[in-house]
Amino acid sequence: MAARDRPECKIAPSILSADFARLAEESKRMISCGADWLHVDVMDGHFVPNLTIGAPVVKSLRKNLPDAFLDCHLMVSNPKQWILDFAKAGASLYNFHLECVMDDNTNEEQATELRSLINEVKASGMKVGISIKPKTPAEWIVPFLGEIDMVNVLTVEPGFGGQKFMSDIVGKCKIIREASKEVHIQVDGGVAPSTIDACAAVGANVIVAGSAIFGSDKPQEVIATLKKSVEAAATA
Repeated sequence: MAARDRPECKIAPSILSADFARLAEESKRMISCGADWLHVDVMDGHFVPNLTIGAPVVKSLRKNLPDAFLDCHLMVSNPKQWILDFAKAGASLYNFHLECVMDDNTNEEQATELRSLINEVKASGMKVGISIKPKTPAEWIVPFLGEIDMVNVLTVEPGFGGQKFMSDIVGKCKIIREASKEVHIQVDGGVAPSTIDACAAVGANVIVAGSAIFGSDKPQEVIATLKKSVEAAATA
């Protein structure tokens, strides 16, 4: 059996595409259809031009889904402000944006601030992820891969669901995967059965999909298709 070049595949439906009036029910349905994680998009109306949900909703989800892995994507200007709130709410992974801290990868002060944030998330008991927007170079995150659990490569501009997949951006995953076989690489934005092979080919293993799963009459089949592609590509 060939050695794997990445961790086990995780499919994480984005609940941004769910019916918010039936959020717990919809979330349970996703897990019953084979979802490994639930992706929770948190937007503050400042870092991105949209406003969604916060820690109280995560707390309610945790109450209804005690064993679910809640992957919280913080599209917020001040990620430090919300660490303890999300930890207390029951978030499994706190995934904040590199751009909130760093606009110059040669700035040692910014690198120190980023490491401080990483350590604070770890100390709270959550796993730590860092998201990078489409225009942020993959090379900026490479020095921190040994300190985090996941990198989220956005293939759309953050803020709204249902955007078109940027095929030229997903190649950043290859740079990250070549630097680490252990880190989770998440692809988020416009991922569907028609685009999954491009993600799988460059080393991604955590797949976020919103409308492609929630908008399907057969979400179980969509989840299985996404996972099959990633697992088929997962060799050295």
